[in-house]
This record gives sequence, structure tokens and C-alpha cells, in this order.
Amino acid sequence: MKNFLTSLLGTLVALAIFTAGALFCLFLLLIVLGTLAGGGRRDGPARVENGSYAVLDMAINITDAPRQLDSNALLTALAGGSRGPEQMQLREITKSLQTIATDKRIAGVFLHGAFDTEGLGTGYAALKEIRDALEQVRAAKKTIIFYLQDPTAREMYLASMADEIVLDPYGMINMPGLATEQPYFAGALEKFGVGVQVTRAGKYKSAVEPFTRADMSPESREQTQKLLDDIWTDLRDAIAKGRGLTPAALQKLVDTDGLITPDRALKRHLVTRVAYRDEVIEDLKTRTGRGGTTDPFKQIALADYARANVTMTTAYAPPPAKPATTDQSDQSDQTDQSEQPQTTAKTPKPPRPRPTRAPKSTIAIVYAEGTIVDGDGTPRDIGGERYARELRRLRQDDTVKAIVLRVNSPGGSATASEHIQREIRLAKDEKPVIVSMGAYAASGGYWISTCADKIYAQPNTITGSIGVFGLQADVQKLAASVGVTFDGVKTGKYAGAETITRPKTPDEMALVQRLVDWIYDQFILKVSETRHLPRARVEEIAQGRVWSGAEAVKLDLADELGGLDDALACAAREAGLSGAYRVREFPRKKEFTDLLHNLLGTRNDATPDQSELALLPRAAPRGALDDLLTRFKASANILNEFNDPRGIYARLPLDQMVK
Repeated sequence: MKNFLTSLLGTLVALAIFTAGALFCLFLLLIVLGTLAGGGRRDGPARVENGSYAVLDMAINITDAPRQLDSNALLTALAGGSRGPEQMQLREITKSLQTIATDKRIAGVFLHGAFDTEGLGTGYAALKEIRDALEQVRAAKKTIIFYLQDPTAREMYLASMADEIVLDPYGMINMPGLATEQPYFAGALEKFGVGVQVTRAGKYKSAVEPFTRADMSPESREQTQKLLDDIWTDLRDAIAKGRGLTPAALQKLVDTDGLITPDRALKRHLVTRVAYRDEVIEDLKTRTGRGGTTDPFKQIALADYARANVTMTTAYAPPPAKPATTDQSDQSDQTDQSEQPQTTAKTPKPPRPRPTRAPKSTIAIVYAEGTIVDGDGTPRDIGGERYARELRRLRQDDTVKAIVLRVNSPGGSATASEHIQREIRLAKDEKPVIVSMGAYAASGGYWISTCADKIYAQPNTITGSIGVFGLQADVQKLAASVGVTFDGVKTGKYAGAETITRPKTPDEMALVQRLVDWIYDQFILKVSETRHLPRARVEEIAQGRVWSGAEAVKLDLADELGGLDDALACAAREAGLSGAYRVREFPRKKEFTDLLHNLLGTRNDATPDQSELALLPRAAPRGALDDLLTRFKASANILNEFNDPRGIYARLPLDQMVK
């Protein structure tokens, strides 16, 4: 009996200790999650003193979609794992700058640091929208100052329009031009005994080449060179104009120097001053009335300003209707598109009755950012089923008067792309659907865009790539190398054709090729019908070839050059909204209860996204070797996104990102 009581008492004590420990851990976890759910910023409105400067540290990754807090990333970071760069939403930045332009308390904007790009973030199309917003700040007679240490073309593209550009005395401008580099895995796959068989439609559809070649095909080299030339021309000309140079003079400097030293940069007017950071800070203190003191200059972080002063969802009044050839931005959103080239108006489609304004009229922005995958996907993907459900819900919501689809995607699963496009077609029958293309809207990204009422692209958007490919892998040699073989029986010629234990037979490959050709034919047909182009013309400009946004407008693959604000203004006009309306963003930000459900395992809609933990200490800067390993890891992880049930994809090459 004594032993029993002792054992029982010990068990109760252990249970009490375990319960107390678990409750304490849960308490700490709730505190952390609650802080993260609030965006990691302090409660209450941020105080803005008169004469302050809004400050943006450019060491961020700029995404189109709002931050989606991820519980798995939190657990990874708490366990000591690494995480990605700080993240800020593009529209949060542009809306803040547009508000600053009319805020009498703000004297100017101070930007410093260098972009920390990850994935599809901080594309040149996004930077174009930020540059336009900064132009509005400058037009309001507010000072814009950049402090740069080792700027690349990205930073110089923004800085070139500023009043003051200060370069560190031991910094330099790293602007030798643009380059893109693609890893090729054919040799490695062969060594490991992994076989790959591919099918494709479109001679420029080069996404399969990394698995079958050791270098670029002539067709891939041709289209990639043209694309980079278009994007570089847009960047170079904008930088040259901002610094009072001719494009030819800037090109000569770039080709002569490559890495431009401070003295050369000052002499060539790429910067206005060479100075140390402390000198710039002291100058800002003087400008804000705190010179000679130990107090910091009057300032507010742009993220804090956005939280306290910018409403992302309510009260926008659309501008009067404009002719189709001169669409301008919503004046309440204040995006200046006065320098955008005008395009020739197309024959208008028959007018569709538009719903009149109702109370709480809303325009929904749906962010399609990431790779298009089958099923629900992850927070970093465009899950075909998940996005189809969201679009269906918005279509059936009578308060939503129009939908703006913001696309930043290299494509992916053809099946998932069609599921999304189906819902867009249905929504279009009931309310306007406008597409705003970000940095990438290619392959499947173009598939889901093509049927919209109107498509806006930036000059440096990467789009098109109307083509399809099939990817079939087998591990027969790999398995045999460790003594594993396979055998079986079947009841039909094509039974078991989906196996990866052996190469496909010629007849099976012919079957896959027919499927690829059929889907490509459907892609061509969809573009021909939705863009009102002759089929022969679409076949000519398709073939899997990528185009810049500027070329896409010329080819009638897009309607006009413009950004997200232009698309919003167009949606308001098309919906007949003559009064105030709300703007809401989807997918919605994670609520605290969602995070808790994810942690407890009651939902399975999140995977690690290490760009979302703003409160945790940042990892040390990556070195060259780390960057190389990161690129290989990212390229390998892309294979997880190839989950189309038929193995058919409409996607850009694995790593065709402009550097």
C-alpha cells in the first residue's frame, strides 16, 4: 500500500509539473503569436512630429501580397533555424508614399540600405510602382534623399529620381548591366541514375532544358537576350533621364567601368554627394531642428507610418471616366501615370450591364503570387483549388463590385491554371475583372490573366511564354545501382504508364506528347478568343516565348502600361462606382486563431515561410558560397512544385530570374 501511495503521489507530482510546464510554454507562445499577429509593431498610433522624415530601410523583400504569418516558420525560427529577409507589401509602401505627399507633417523621405530579394519579390515592375509614388512625393516639393553604399541597378533605378543621392566614400555602384543564369541538371541526374523524358509544345519553351541539356539552346538564348535587352533599356533610360544623362552616355559608363567608384559616380552625376553615414545623419538632424544635439533626427519608419496613417481597405473615390487611351489612376490613390506611353484603343467589347453602387461597395484585390500548383498548395504557392474557391466566393458576394487580379507568377500546373481561369470567366460574366501584372505573369500566370476585361502590365513585366511542356522522370538506374529492381503485371497497354520505376515507352511518350499538344492548342485558342486575335497571329507570338510588358502591349497580349492603382481605377469605372468604395485584399492576413489552429495541427494550410518573422533577430549576411548553396537548394525545391496530376506544365524556366 505504501508503494502504491508513493507511486501515485509521484505520478500526480510529475503530471502537475508537466501540466504547469505545458501551460507556461503555451502562455509564452500565445504572447509571441499575439505580437506577430499584430505585425510586430507597437500598439497605438505612431507619433509624427512636424518636419519629420519618413525612413525606409531597403533591406527588405517587397511582395505583392500582404504578409501571411506562418506558424511553421515561427517554430522553425524558435528552434534556431534561419529565416529570410524582412518583408513589406508593395501596396503598403506605395499607399504610404502617396499619403506622405499630402501630409504636411512630413518634410521628406530618407531611404538607405540595399534590397534583400527573395523568390519573386522586389521585381523591377514593383520598383516601377514605388518610383512613381516617389515622384508624387517629389512633385509635392518634399525632399527625397538616398544613402547608398553598394547600390545595384535596383537601388539606382529608384534613387535616380531623387533630389539627393549620397554614396559612401568606400562604396561603389555595382551596375554592369543585367544577367540571368540558369543551372542545368542533366549531367548530375545522369550520374545519379535518374532518367528524364520531356515533351513540349513551342520551340521557345525552355523550362525543360535544365533536365535535358548542359547549356542554353539557341532559341532560349535568343528569347532571353531580347527580354533582358528590353528590361535593361527601360531601366537604363529611366536612370539616365533621372540623372540628366543620355542613355548612350550611361551605357558607355557602364561598359567602361562596370563597378563605378565614388569619384567617377560624382563626376558623372550619378550621385550628388559622397559622404559617410554619420555626416548624412548629422545633416538630417540639422534639417529637422536637432543639429548639435544627441537626439536623433525627427523621423518615423515607413512601416510605422503605414500602420498609423494609411487605411488599406476603405474610402476611395474613383475619378471621372477617362477615354480608354488615357486611363489615369484613381486620384485618391494618387499614382502618377502622366509619363506612361499611350496605346492604341482596341475595338470595345459590347457593354455589359454593370451593377450600380450599393452600400459598402467593395473592389477586391486577389494576389496571385507564387508558383501555380495543383490542390490547395501552401501560403507561398497559388493553389488552384484554394484560389478557385476564393474567386468563387468573391463572385457570389454582392458587395464585391469588381475584382482586380494582381499576378506575380512564373506559372506552373496547367490543370490548376485552368481551374483558376474557369472561376475568372464566371466572375467576369457578373462583374468586371481587371488584371494587373507584376514582375512575372508568364505561362500559367498568363493563362489565368488572358480572359480579364483588361490587362495592365509594367514595361519591365515578364509575360507571355504561351507554351506547354511535360516532365517525366524515372529512377530505374538509381534503384539498380543499389540492387533494387521492379516487376509486375498489367491489363492494358498504357496501364502503369505513370510509374517512375522505368522510362516511358515510345508509345507512352507519344501519348504524353498528344496531351501536351492538346493543352497547347487549348492555350492558343483561349488567347485567340479572349484577346480577339487571329489564331495564326497567336501561334506566331506564342511558341513558349517570353516578352517584356512593353512588347506585350505592342503584341496585344496586354492592353495598357500601368500599375495596380491604374487597375483599381479602371475596375471602379467599369463597375460604375460613382461614389466612395472600399478596397479589400485577398488572401486575407492570418488571424491569431488561424495561427493557433495551425500550431495545434487542426489545419494543414501552412508550410515554412521564413520571410515572415519580423521580430526575431535577423541572420547574418549571406556570403557568396551561401548564396550559391541557397540557389541550388531553391532550384531543387522547385521540383516539389511540379505536382500536376498529368505532369503537364505551363511555366517559365526554373531559375530565369533577372539579376
